[in-house]
This record gives sequence, C-alpha cells and structure tokens, in this order.
Amino acid sequence: MTTLRNCIAMMDQGIDRLGAAIAGMPAGKAKLSRLMLMVGGRLREELELTLKPHKLNHSEFLTLMILYSSPDGSSTPGELCEYTSQGATNMTRIGNALVQRGLIVRAASKEDRRRVLIRITPAGKRFVQKMLPTLFPRVSAMFDGFSGPDRRNLGHLLRKLADNLDQLHAPTLP
Repeated sequence: MTTLRNCIAMMDQGIDRLGAAIAGMPAGKAKLSRLMLMVGGRLREELELTLKPHKLNHSEFLTLMILYSSPDGSSTPGELCEYTSQGATNMTRIGNALVQRGLIVRAASKEDRRRVLIRITPAGKRFVQKMLPTLFPRVSAMFDGFSGPDRRNLGHLLRKLADNLDQLHAPTLP
C-alpha cells in the first residue's frame, strides 16, 4: 500500500505542474482541498477497518451513533437520511440490516401513525457501549503529536470551511 505521505507528495507535484500550465489556478487552495479529500478517505478506510470485526459498515455505524446519542434514542428515516447523507433506498437497506441484528426497531409514531420512527433497542445500546471503546485507541493514535490547541484550531478551521461550503449551497436572494 502506498503511504499517504507519498500520495500527498505526488499530488503536490501534480498541482504544481497544473499551476505552472494554467494561469490563475489557486494551487495552494487546490492542494488543501485535495489534501482534505485524501486524508478524509484514509480516515474512512481506517474507520471501516476498525468496524469490520463488529460486522458494521460506516453508514450502519453512523446510524447507530445518531440513534444512541439522540435524547430519546429515536429518529425518523428522513432525518437519518439527512444526517448520514444517505438516500432513502440505502437507508432502508441500513435499517433492514440493523433490524435483522436486533439493534434497532421500526414502529409507527404514537402521535402520527403515518410517521415511522426508528429506535435503538436495549441490545443496540449494549452493543454500542461494548463496541465503541474498542475504537478509542486508534482514534487517539490518529492525533498523536497534536496538542490541545492544535486539535481545537483544526476543529475551528474545519467548521469555518463547513460554513463556507454551506454558503455555496445557500439560496440566493433576488
């Protein structure tokens, strides 16, 4: 497997060549964008690797975490689609897999029977409580060498970038 460091070096060289060939290219910003995509991809691979022994994929894990952390342990399929960036068809597949394992249940809302609620089960809560701590060492290792201020600054900058991305999709007023 090629190291991420080598891939980043190749990316830097390639963007430098593009910047030299195409006037006005924001090479530094392009490098940052690509760097985040590369690191994000590797983070996702790392998470998938740690979830594999638990027979979970990223979207199933995320769905469980959302339900576990919600105040009443439930959500709607539409909300889960929005929070996990999954389509309705894939959320149905995710739900089916988690229902089959006894980690969640689907039921009609007591307030509106047309509305479906997805709720984490007691077995699902126990599963999360047992599984989640196994991820902690690798997550901690990812940030070795980062001071507290480094982590806070990175978090601040990523949130700032997220706000800018939201603005790209904000409706424009006439």
